[in-house]
This record gives sequence, structure tokens and C-alpha cells, in this order.
Amino acid sequence: MNRFATVEDEIAVLMERGREERVFSGCSVAIAQGPRELIRNFGTRRWDQKQQVGGNTLFDLASLTKPLATSLALFALLGQGKIGLNTTLAPLLRQEVPEDKRPITLFQLLNHCSGLVGHRPFYKKLETMAPGLRKEEILRLILSEPLACEPGSRDIYSDLGFILLGLIVERQSGMALDAAVAHYIYEPLDMADSLVFNPRARGLTDFAATQHCPWRGRLLQGEVDDQNTWAIGGVSGQAGLFGRGGDVLAMVRKLVEIASGAKKHPYLGQDLLKKAMSRQPHIKGSSWGLGFDTPAEVNSSAGRFISQRSCGHLGFSGTSFWHDFDKDITVVLLTNRIHPSVENNKIKTFRPLFHDLVFETLV
Repeated sequence: MNRFATVEDEIAVLMERGREERVFSGCSVAIAQGPRELIRNFGTRRWDQKQQVGGNTLFDLASLTKPLATSLALFALLGQGKIGLNTTLAPLLRQEVPEDKRPITLFQLLNHCSGLVGHRPFYKKLETMAPGLRKEEILRLILSEPLACEPGSRDIYSDLGFILLGLIVERQSGMALDAAVAHYIYEPLDMADSLVFNPRARGLTDFAATQHCPWRGRLLQGEVDDQNTWAIGGVSGQAGLFGRGGDVLAMVRKLVEIASGAKKHPYLGQDLLKKAMSRQPHIKGSSWGLGFDTPAEVNSSAGRFISQRSCGHLGFSGTSFWHDFDKDITVVLLTNRIHPSVENNKIKTFRPLFHDLVFETLV
């Protein structure tokens, strides 16, 4: 029985249903099990045009930036001994910080238990400032924001924490975040032209559309959806990365090989990456590793058949990846569910249906 052929046929039916129900206009699916791969694209790049999603179509990966860029750059710096997981915020940023934030550690930022709130619309304040001043201002605003809880007491998924992590990469490496990620992570993996920030500046033109942004007054296609990230130049620790389905699959598979010891990387250590991709026990009920997530024990977006020894992440734009270590299955689903409106939340019920189909069929 060719299970890959079966799952390909069933996915095609489900994706057509997803379009009919307007979950997304287009998507890319990439699956691997052992040496076998399946990469397929469905639908159109936007609802009002007929250009098909193809193998070169880039999706706004949104928060997949956190595990596939920012966290990895930090792991490289950790491997060089520049910083430690228990290093606190002031030495990480190389500046004074408010007293309530002095106990925050790198581990807590990566594990989403720093006590920082999840999100604030800082872009509304930043838009009145010169672009060159905005990065320092967003740092000031984050450090001025009252904590939601004591650091290390509970998990709160925080975009603000990952904006800080991106700034920490820059201050510790002496490089812009996108340059640091390319140098430390992507270039040794031959991925520097595969996962990219600000793709239009590279002359790329094939994009899945995201929302019609009321703030910018236009349909977004090839520019980062996240407003805070856009306000500081399209690159932040929490968002800004673009990629194709096949390239995200290749990246995740390479990371799994490094974590398993099958592949060596000059800057990423096996033990740290393996730890990052595993649930950390410090916060009761938390699913978080370090930059990576693990499946929720109940009602996981990864469905009912993924094992608990898995890791992945979701993106606001309708993107996700999951890797099951027990089954050696990697599943990437890139969609533009926020096109043309972020109010479209049908992906929440679609994701587990998709993952159930894949995992139930392949095992």
C-alpha cells in the first residue's frame, strides 16, 4: 500500500474543501517521512486573481520566525559562550533595565515565561517617528510596559519577548538580525536564499497575499503583515520571515538531523537544539520548549494522532510546521488564512482536520 499516494489524494480533496469554505485562497503542503517527500500547492495567491500558488510562491511565515530564525541565532551565540540561558536582561541588552525586569533570563524569554505581556500595538506610536529612531523606541516601550506576572511564574506567549530576543541577537553579535541569522544559521545549511526577510528588496515577486491592512491602506503581498515588525523595517525577532513550503520542510528536517546527531552544524549544538525542541518542565501546564512549541495534550492544532514527543510552531498568517520524532514525520502547512481579513479564523478547525488526515494515513 502506497500511503504517500493515498495521503496525496486525500489532501487534494481536503484542500479544495478548504478553498470552497474560504479558509484560505491558497496553500502549500510539504510532508516528509524518512526519505520520502510530498510537496504540493493548491489554490491561488489571492482571491481576486487567478495566479496559482506554485513551488516558488513565498508565504509570510509570521511567528515561524521565532523558532526558525531568532531562536537559532541565539543558540549559535550560546554555543560560542557569548551568553548563557541564565543570563539576565541587562547584560543581554548591554544596558540598564527597569528593576522589575532585571530578573528576566534568556531561558524565560525563549520559554515564554518572562512575565511580559503578549502584544501591544506600538506601531501606532512608532509611525510618527523617523525610521532610524524606531528600534530604540520600541525597546524603550517594551521595557516600560508593566509585567503581567512575576518572571518565571507562568507562561504567557509573548511577541514582545521575542522582539527583545531579536534586539539581543543584534547587540550580542554586532550584526543586524537578518544578517546574523543568515551568517550563523542559513549559510552553513545552504538556505540563505530560501528563508528570507524583506523579499521584495531581493527582487522576488511571487507571493501569497495576506490582509488588506486598514493601517497601511492596501492589500499586503510580499511585505510583512505584522505591524510592529513592519514599523521597525520588516525584520524583528517575532516576525518577518518569508518562505516556500518545500524550503520550510527542508529547514525543519535539517534541524531534526542536527538534534539527532546525524548532521553537524558549525554553530548549532546537538544538545541545546534537542533541549529547545522538547517541552520544558519549569512551568506547570506549559507546552513550550525554547522557541519551539510542543503539542497541547488536549485539542492540539496538530490533531489527535501526533505523539507527545513532537515539536513545531504556528504562525498568525495561517502557517505551521510539526515534526513527530517517534514517527519521523514532518508536516508543513502554509496558508494565507488572513487574506483578505484577519477576522477569518476558520483555520482553527481546519488545522487539526488536516493533521489528523496526514498522521492517521501515514502510520
